[in-house]
Amino acid sequence: MRKDRKLARVPARRRVRSKVRGSETRPRVAAFRSLRHFYLQAIDDDSGITLAHVTSRDGELSAAVGESGSGSVKASEEVGKLMAQRLKDKGIEGIVFDRGGF
Repeated sequence: MRKDRKLARVPARRRVRSKVRGSETRPRVAAFRSLRHFYLQAIDDDSGITLAHVTSRDGELSAAVGESGSGSVKASEEVGKLMAQRLKDKGIEGIVFDRGGF
């Protein structure tokens, strides 16, 4: 990505972050997609800690994703399902989605 495109995304990211705030009961879920993998993390902004994280590189997902690869739509669905399960195990029912300026 060119440098000017990265800089152009910064104001949009700041606007989103000014309105989206996570708490312990309703964490902010930040999503990141690289060319090959998906990453999700649930963040409690009040205490500044990550409550849960999932990536398409996890060993738990390799069997579920199969031959379609870790950058596929199926992989992103499995990452989302695993994140939902991990949050439910911690007793968290709701989230705030942080799109990260995209």
